[in-house]
Amino acid sequence: MSTIVTLEQMGVITILVAIGIYLYKREVIDNTTSQKISVIIMDICNPALILASMLSGNVSATHEDLIEALIIGALFYIFLVILGFLLPIILRVDKNNQRFYNLMTVYTNVGFIGIPVARAILPENAILYVIVCNVMYSLLFYTHGITILGRGKEKMNLKKVFSPGTIMALLALVVFWFDLKPPLIISSSISYIGNATVFLSMALLGVSIARSDITKGLKNIRIWAYILIRMILVPVALFFILRAAHCDDITILGICLMAEMPIGNLPLIQSEKMGEDTELLSSAITVSTIASMATITVLMSIFTTML
Repeated sequence: MSTIVTLEQMGVITILVAIGIYLYKREVIDNTTSQKISVIIMDICNPALILASMLSGNVSATHEDLIEALIIGALFYIFLVILGFLLPIILRVDKNNQRFYNLMTVYTNVGFIGIPVARAILPENAILYVIVCNVMYSLLFYTHGITILGRGKEKMNLKKVFSPGTIMALLALVVFWFDLKPPLIISSSISYIGNATVFLSMALLGVSIARSDITKGLKNIRIWAYILIRMILVPVALFFILRAAHCDDITILGICLMAEMPIGNLPLIQSEKMGEDTELLSSAITVSTIASMATITVLMSIFTTML
C-alpha cells in the first residue's frame, strides 16, 4: 500500500464526513435519525462488512496468521488495560476523572470507525486484526470497562458481551477457519449490506462533529496530551516493536491502525445510563475524532513509506 493510496482513501473519507456535516446543517439528518442510523450500522451493516470481507475470497491468510492475530490482539489489549491505569497518573488527572481517562485509553473506536477505515486503506488480510480487536473490545468493555466505570459497584453484563457485532465477528472467524462457502444469494446479500457501512458510518461521524460544541474540548490541554500519547506515541512505539519482532507488513499496519483510533462512544453511552457527568467524555470523543483524520493520514503514510 503506497502513501498516495493512503492519502487518497483518507481524502475520500474526509469527503464522506463533510457530507454528513452538510446533511446535519441542512436538517436532513437530526438527532433522532442519527440514533436510528447508528443502530443500523452497529447491528447490521458493520457486522455484515466483517463477514463480507471473509466471504470475498480475497483474504489469503492462513490458520497460523489467525492464531498470530489472536495472540497479538490479546497482548495489545493487555497493554492497553495496563496503560489505562498509568495514563491518568501520567497526565495528573484528578481522581474523579481518572476512570474516564482509563476507559478512553482502552476503548477506542475500533468498530464504528475502525472497520470502514481499515477496509478502505488496508490490504484484505488486515481484516483479521480488525475482527480480533472488535472481539476483544466487546469481551472487555462489559466486564473490565463496567467495573472501572462503576468503581466496582456496577455488575458485569455478560449478556451484552455477545452483541450482534461480536457474534458476527466470531462467526467470521469460524467461516475463515473452516473455509465455509454459503450460497451465492446469502453471500451477495451480506456483501450489499456491508457495502453501505463506509458511507453511512462516515456521514454519521460528520453529523456527530457538526452537532458538538468542541470549543471547551479544544481548550483542554489534557485531552491534547491524551491524543499525543495514546493516538500518536503509542502507535509509533507499536510500529517499532512489531517491526523489531519481524512481524509482516500487514500485521504492523493492522495493529497500528487500530492503535490510532479515536475514543469510542460506548463509554459515553454507558456513563449516560449510569447518570454520570459526560461533559469530559463528549468533548474528548469529538476532539479526538477530528484529530484522528489528520493523525491517521499522517501516521499511516509514514508507516507505509517505512515498510
